[in-house]
Amino acid sequence: MKFSRGVSVATSAAKVVIPPSGRIRLDGGTIVDPRTGELTGGVSILVEQGRIASIDDSRAAQSDAAARRIDVTGKFVVPGYNDMHSHVLELENPDGALALMLAEGVTGFRQMSGSVRLLEQRRSQTLPISRLAPALLELPGDILTPLNATSAEAVATEIASQQRQGADFVKAGMMGPEVFSAALREAKRLGIPLLGHLQEGVEAKQAAIDGFRSIEHLGPGATIWAGCSSIEADLMRSSGAPNFDSPLLRISFVRSLLMRLFKTVLINPAAFAAPAHVERLQRALDTYDEKKCQALIGCFVAHDTWHVPTLVRLRSSQLADAAEYQQSAYLDYMPAASVKKWRKVTARFKRLPRAMRDTYAQAYARQLELTRDLANGGVRLMTGTDGGWLAGPGLTLQEEFAELASAGLSPLQILRMTTVNAAEYLARTQRMGTVEAGRDADLVVLDANPLLHVDNLSRIAAVVRAGFHYSRDDLDRLRSRVAAGRGFLSS
Repeated sequence: MKFSRGVSVATSAAKVVIPPSGRIRLDGGTIVDPRTGELTGGVSILVEQGRIASIDDSRAAQSDAAARRIDVTGKFVVPGYNDMHSHVLELENPDGALALMLAEGVTGFRQMSGSVRLLEQRRSQTLPISRLAPALLELPGDILTPLNATSAEAVATEIASQQRQGADFVKAGMMGPEVFSAALREAKRLGIPLLGHLQEGVEAKQAAIDGFRSIEHLGPGATIWAGCSSIEADLMRSSGAPNFDSPLLRISFVRSLLMRLFKTVLINPAAFAAPAHVERLQRALDTYDEKKCQALIGCFVAHDTWHVPTLVRLRSSQLADAAEYQQSAYLDYMPAASVKKWRKVTARFKRLPRAMRDTYAQAYARQLELTRDLANGGVRLMTGTDGGWLAGPGLTLQEEFAELASAGLSPLQILRMTTVNAAEYLARTQRMGTVEAGRDADLVVLDANPLLHVDNLSRIAAVVRAGFHYSRDDLDRLRSRVAAGRGFLSS
């Protein structure tokens, strides 16, 4: 499913029907192994009780009258896709956004922003996730920001609290370098992963050495580029890392105002960047040192520092004035209020000085090259979109596939990123990431060989989620319903 220029969207309401579960057989397809690219054709995949019960030769399975047979002859079966950077549960009603994710083959997602409420809902099994949705793979507590990470003591208290609440990891959002270092120490002491945004004023190499688990958005900002620069020391001194330990942040209305501002800025942080911040990014790009960058890549490999590039997020931010976003069919799926906010922020981006927008355009091209270098250098990568919260067009997993291909990654590398790599990161290779007996029945059926061209990863014939089979017609009805509801399956 791509929401690109020229793609029409059905806007008539369509009944959403959850298909029957039970015992099903996918007969005649070809399994693709994302680890090796090996193809195994003419197989019958038996699914029951949400698991892959067995995989047999299709001819031997013809006599299984107890199973509902689904003919997938000539099609290719891959593990379900995983979006490892999503914010879908931020929505008060996420049903439409979750359905859109399922319709593009996403069977699992890592939520990158949590809360006390969401952690409690998970414990009580009351999260707003229906069968018309991918599975929640991981959930943090509140993002570390100036509201809860003002000092070393405050951040240690917050991390311990989140661990007690059952958070799977702690997300680093925005804090000063000293608080960030304290957060890394405390997370390591408690045995809970800290991941997310590298902070300005923090050396990327040192963060990897200290155990920062996963870097999102290739930094963001100039954080990694500084580590690849011949003038790294100078860039670190001029980072302008702010001090968030202010008495004003203890005032209730100031905190509320700041949160409202954050929500607007997050639509596109590039539109609100200070000129000095962008000038520093340009200096970092201008002083790129390939040997230093290769050494940094080696450090990431040595310390098992994962990366989730979220190229679609970087592109839609740094190239926000691109014509395809203004005319994107995805806008038809968004609530009118969200479209209005996105257009307002995009207009602000268009008013930035030409020099700033030129720097962003150069940065995005270089980020594609960096992604290629990370992949070729052995850094472990996963796919993610930073989407799910209906904040703007361009943030779909299949558009991420296309950007990764533009960066120079092969279709097999991309397939690994969204399947088996996610399983290995989560230490769940016995349940997900490959099409094998005993694994969860989360599958994507494709019309063409995904190893031949990246576009074939988007040619979805069906999705199997927890043993439920959704045909192409079922998925199209889901999309139509979300379009008719302007972002929602139900009000």
